[in-house]
Amino acid sequence: MRTTIRIDEALLREAKQMAARTVKSLTALIEDALRESLTRQHAAVAREPVRLPTGGEGGLRPGVDLDDSAGLLDIMDAPDDSG
Repeated sequence: MRTTIRIDEALLREAKQMAARTVKSLTALIEDALRESLTRQHAAVAREPVRLPTGGEGGLRPGVDLDDSAGLLDIMDAPDDSG
């Protein structure tokens, strides 16, 4: 099937270079990339959410911010004061 699409010039230039390096046609390269993208998207939709077992009470320790990775590393590296 023949169709027309608009592609960013830099992206098209890079795609043409990759097609030449891999000895594929530009059409084959674009079809492969689109197929791979659609496959990944379908797999992500079909995946069940992961449920992690938890234990204990009280939630997070005071001062813990799960969005602050540097702070979490500092807390994990600090000596445990719990006893």
